[in-house]
This record gives sequence, C-alpha cells and structure tokens, in this order.
Amino acid sequence: MDSTEAPQGVIQAHLLRGQKALVTGANSGIGMATALGLGRAGADVVVNYVADRDAAEKVVEEITSFGVRAAAYEADVSKEDQVVAMVDRMVQEFGTIDIMVANAGLQRDARLTDMTLAQWQKVIDVNLTGQFLCAREAAKEFRRRGVVPEVSRAAGKIICMSSVHQLIPWSGHVNYASSKGGVQMMMQTLAQELAPEKIRVNAVAPGAIKTPINRSAWETPEAREDLLRLIPYDRIGDPVDIAHAVVALSSDLMDYVVGTTLYVDGGMTLFPGFATGG
Repeated sequence: MDSTEAPQGVIQAHLLRGQKALVTGANSGIGMATALGLGRAGADVVVNYVADRDAAEKVVEEITSFGVRAAAYEADVSKEDQVVAMVDRMVQEFGTIDIMVANAGLQRDARLTDMTLAQWQKVIDVNLTGQFLCAREAAKEFRRRGVVPEVSRAAGKIICMSSVHQLIPWSGHVNYASSKGGVQMMMQTLAQELAPEKIRVNAVAPGAIKTPINRSAWETPEAREDLLRLIPYDRIGDPVDIAHAVVALSSDLMDYVVGTTLYVDGGMTLFPGFATGG
C-alpha cells in the first residue's frame, strides 16, 4: 500500500444501532464520508445540504443500502429559521435526534488587507454561528427526551467539526482560522454547560484531508510532496479517517470523553518543522 493511501478500516455495523444522526454539509467530502460512516454503524441519518440535491440524494441512497433510514434536508446552517425547521422536521419524521455532527463549513480566502467584510462575515456565519445554531437546537431535543439507556448512555452527542487551524495560525486565511478557534472555545464551553445533563460535546480537528475543496494542495506530485513535509505520518488523510473518529466519539465506547478535541492529522500539530531542532 502506498504510504499516502488511507486504510478504509471496518466500522462495526451495530455500534450506533437505533440512533438518529444529522450531519450538516453531508453531500460531499468529509460530511459525506461521515454520514456514510454513521449509516454503516447502524444509525439512521439525515443528510443536510445547501446546494446540489442530486449529490445529497445519492448519499441517501447509499446509506439506505446499509439497511437504515436516511433522508436529504436542504438548509443553510447560517440561517436560524432554517436550522430550527430542519431539526423540528427531523424530530417529526425520525422521532428524535441522538447525534448532531456540525460539519458544514467553507473558505473565502484572502490576505488581510484584501479581505472584504463580506468574506469575513460569510465564513464566521457558516463555520461558527452555524455550529452554534445546530448545537443549540439539538440540545433542546436532547434535554426534552433525556437518556434512553437502551439507545445510549448519553442523552445526546454533539460533534463539532473544527480544524488543526484552531491551533495553527494560517496566513491568508484569518477568517477561517478565527472561525475554528471560536469553534474550539464554543465546544468546550458547551461541554462544560451540558455535561451535567448527560449531553456530550466534543470536536474533531482534521489536518490535511483529500477533499475537492483543497484538491490543488495534493493532486499533483509536487503539491503532495510539499504537503507531506508537514505530516510526520507520511500520508495525506482521507475523509474516511474523519468518519471513523466521528463514529467513535458518537458511540458509548467514548462515553467518558467530554469537551475534547480529537486531532486527526497524521501528526501535523506536532509542528514537524522543529523535529531537527529549533
């Protein structure tokens, strides 16, 4: 196996049986892999999207092939009324929600003096405010329903999709890095607040992952070589690596894990530039 190829692994088919999950931004990339992973683990899954319904429906079709329920819901996570309606619809159609994966995110890159207020605000609205709205609405349902022991030891799980850039500054991406730094503190604060109600809040922080949004960073041999200098484990991540992390954090295997960021980055946050001194 090439050192840059991700192992697909095996998700236990009944790890999340009977649970209902919602994944935002789930019609491509990390969100799609996560939705598929949750379905393979036995959860019914709502696939949220904001554009390209056909892609979302294809994800739904694959999830249902695992013998679970799935549906595609359109909603812009930066719009309060749409998030409220989406979660309300899920509770009506699926009975409840057990797992909220706040994954939807985007980039609008520019150097500081070239960045417009619109570019700044759009990234903050989707990446940070969107996660806040999704977490808030899921927590309302978790609180209403409480713990159902035969389903899970927790009343509910919220997984915030962050990034290594909640820790690593990223020149030319101040809006994105700021949004992910905000996600880290939001997640920890929500975890502290909600833990007494048996609601677990955690985050996954991907490093360099092969997705369409960053294709230019890994598609050519030259780009891949440059990127691998930042990754001690000597391979670029695959969306399935993130899916495995989300499934694990959503399960009772991780029931005592609260307020934690799981970095899935091949060691990028080890600052490999200092491996030979500093």
